[in-house]
Amino acid sequence: MLTLGMPSAFIDYLAKLQVQPELGASKRIDALEAALVKYPQIDMPVVHRFTPGLYMREIHMPAGSLCTSKIHKTEHPFVVLSGRCSVWSEGNGVEHICAPFVGITKPGSRRVLYIHEDTVWITFHVTDKTSISDIEDDIIVPHYDHLGLSQDELSALRVIQHVTDKEVISTAPEILKIS
Repeated sequence: MLTLGMPSAFIDYLAKLQVQPELGASKRIDALEAALVKYPQIDMPVVHRFTPGLYMREIHMPAGSLCTSKIHKTEHPFVVLSGRCSVWSEGNGVEHICAPFVGITKPGSRRVLYIHEDTVWITFHVTDKTSISDIEDDIIVPHYDHLGLSQDELSALRVIQHVTDKEVISTAPEILKIS
C-alpha cells in the first residue's frame, strides 16, 4: 500500500513541468499514460445523469489511485463532492483539493491526479444529447494513439490507467524524465 508521503514527491516532480514548459507537459503525460496502461486497471465507476439541457458525469475514484484525465474540449464546472486529491495541470501546477470543492475546467485541460481519499468528482455539461458517445465526441478530445493499443483494447479502456502499485508510481518521475 502507498504511503501519502511518496506520492507527494511524485507530485513535486510534476510541478516542475509548470516552471519548465520546454519539457513538453503533454508529451510527458503521454509517456506516463503509455507506461501506466500496461498495468491492471482499477475500476472507477462513472454514473451518467441527465436533466433537460444538462449532462452530469460522476466518477468514483478510490484512494491510492494515480490517474490522468481526458483532454477537455469545453469550459465547464466541476464539483469534488467527497474525498481528497492532489491534481496537477499545466498552467495551474499542483492543487491540493479537499471536498467540498467547486472549480471550472478550461478547454484543453488535462490533469494528473493522485487520490488520497476515495473521491467523487462530478462534471456538468450543457447539452440536449443523451447518447454518451455523442456527448463524448462533443466534450473530449480523442487522444489515444500514443498508447499503442488495439481497437478492442481501446474500446475496453473507459478511463486511462489508474494504479496503486508503489513501484509503478515511484518510477513515474523517471518516465516523465524530470529531474
